[in-house]
Amino acid sequence: MYNFASGYNLVLIKRWMKTLVIIPSRLSATRLPGKPLLKIGGLSIISHVVKKAESANIGEVFVAAEDQEIIDDVKKNGGQAILTNNYHKTGTDRVFEAINKLGNKSVELVMNLQGDEPLMNIDDIKKLHNKMIQSKAQFGTLASNISEKNVLEKQSLVKVITKDSLNESNFPEAKDFKREIINETKNIYHHLGIYCYQFETLKKFISFNQSPNEIKFKLEQLRALDNYIKINVALAKESPIGLDTKEDFVAIKKIMEYKDQWVKFFFKEHLEHIHI
Repeated sequence: MYNFASGYNLVLIKRWMKTLVIIPSRLSATRLPGKPLLKIGGLSIISHVVKKAESANIGEVFVAAEDQEIIDDVKKNGGQAILTNNYHKTGTDRVFEAINKLGNKSVELVMNLQGDEPLMNIDDIKKLHNKMIQSKAQFGTLASNISEKNVLEKQSLVKVITKDSLNESNFPEAKDFKREIINETKNIYHHLGIYCYQFETLKKFISFNQSPNEIKFKLEQLRALDNYIKINVALAKESPIGLDTKEDFVAIKKIMEYKDQWVKFFFKEHLEHIHI
């Protein structure tokens, strides 16, 4: 049964808390250079992600990028963007610079949404935000169930191992993040490209040097675990394709164009039956 008191309290807390959504982005990706400006349906990937983040309606949305071309594209499409330095080793470092440039002293939660995740489910973004507020966790992320064995073997798809089995309502701690699963058999999930942190936790994270595991496996979240910062994990409804290769782009393009055509067909069919 739905707890109306708890739902009402969550609404009040949301209004009181200040959340910023920052989307780090850069053109010089190793595997697919220029991917933020690849277009689907006349709109760039990065601008699709901005629209998705805005639709979640959890806070102001900004892109943080080192490339003026990205800044111009986002602003041209009605979004907000901040030009950052080009020396950052991770997206989280870029996010922190953007917040400092904004000079926002009242921010409490920071959502870091990856700029190459245009298929991220809006309800999943909201769920992570709600979990962070309800649990008062320091650092949170999302993961989805793995239905295909090749996900375990594909090193470009990051896996998270949790202390407890994930379900719709819990928010357990992560034990580890891996690119390759060898001996683990329990509580393994597909990690999604989204983080949410208390601002004070973000400041603490940035104060640490990159850890050996972070550098070795190219996974920035290991910097947190290596420095005893707990990361909680919520179960996502969907497992969106991240954009890392040309094949990923083709697959994402097909999905998004199909959805767009279906929506247009749906409204056309219904409008034709409306008599004024």
